[in-house]
Amino acid sequence: MRALFGGHRLSPAQRRIAQYIVDHLTEAAFLSITDLAERVGVSQPSVTRFASSLGFSGFPALREALQPIALSSVAGSREEIRRNELQAAVDAEIENLESLRRTLADPGRVLDVGRELARSMPLTVLGLRISVSLAEYFAYAARRIHPDVRLVTRGGSVAYDALLQSREAGGTWVVAFAMPRHANETLAAMQAARSTGLRVALITDLSLGSLVDEADVALTAGTGSRLVFDSYSAPGVLSAAVLQAMADADPVRTQARLEGYEQVADQHRFFLED
Repeated sequence: MRALFGGHRLSPAQRRIAQYIVDHLTEAAFLSITDLAERVGVSQPSVTRFASSLGFSGFPALREALQPIALSSVAGSREEIRRNELQAAVDAEIENLESLRRTLADPGRVLDVGRELARSMPLTVLGLRISVSLAEYFAYAARRIHPDVRLVTRGGSVAYDALLQSREAGGTWVVAFAMPRHANETLAAMQAARSTGLRVALITDLSLGSLVDEADVALTAGTGSRLVFDSYSAPGVLSAAVLQAMADADPVRTQARLEGYEQVADQHRFFLED
């Protein structure tokens, strides 16, 4: 579904159609254009334009693409009956990783983002509420290879001040993390970043919506939602891939900084000796 809907700018009506299909896939994949339009509450031409905006010749072609995905989903649901809850959660994360693997078959977007982030002086990393942990991981690792990384984990005017200072210091990019439940203050912080002249690279589980629309670049990885609290295997790997792209963008600086850090770590005995 991310492969079909991701990377397209959709109107509000088209986003409603997309969301209905995502939420009712096994039903929507076999509806007529009339029935789908009626259930979503849009006109038939809106459904046709939606299919065209995704690159299909019309709604029948889109429906043909959706049907095998829907049938696979039904088969997967039957298989889940034979698995316990924890196994099903792991299997869902494996599916997220497989989806990310397919996305990274063309690494161009990640490599481009990595180069841009490596050049941003300073580089700001934004993560609020549940996304704080991912932002902290990214910022911690990025500091090993980038000379000026600034972490923002509080919203409101505190975030705006930090973003404004980053832009005034010469920064050009913000890496923003947005995981479920997606916070209003994350959207506000992204809008504030854009208002200062910063560009936003968003790492999220979303393919559509206001957060994606606000970003200059959106990199998507699914989250695990089978347990009480979400899990982030695929976003974690995607974050590491972006860090790798940053490191590769300036290998001389990367090597010098990593070697310098190792010297300091040895001198001050940061780590246990195995």
